Amino acid sequence: MRTMRLVFIGAFALICTALPARAEAFRVGRLLCFSEPRVGLVLGSAQALRCVFYARRTRQPYVYEGRIRRIGLDLGVTSAGTLSWGVLARNSRIGPATLRGNYVGASGAIALGPGLGANVLIGGSRRSIMLQPLSIERSIGLNLAAGVTNLTLGPRGRR
Repeated sequence: MRTMRLVFIGAFALICTALPARAEAFRVGRLLCFSEPRVGLVLGSAQALRCVFYARRTRQPYVYEGRIRRIGLDLGVTSAGTLSWGVLARNSRIGPATLRGNYVGASGAIALGPGLGANVLIGGSRRSIMLQPLSIERSIGLNLAAGVTNLTLGPRGRR
């Protein structure tokens, strides 16, 4: 119980430190990620992702491959799912590799049949990209998850 409390306090502190940077950023597009089925292993889980970034200024989608890891409470099994984020950046120059990098933050999900989840992540290329305000995660299964999340995005075909 004490460990979970520390995880939530750390995640809250991370989110609070990101809020001032959000005022300097503006929305540049949407990142849509498709996940594989997941089995929660009590202390965490990992999933492979295929993500597509849709920039507001161009019609060219950029494809990324990634991995999302959760550390904290994660019990249960879910089917393949979808995660969707609004993408904020400090400038509008978004290219095919701009979103690659590591993102960290807090997440929570629940599934009793249909499931929903939320993730707040910050990071990316030179920590200039924010996946905010919350992702929407959809899946089907029986699962309860809460903790710290790490998302790694790389160019298509690499992890």
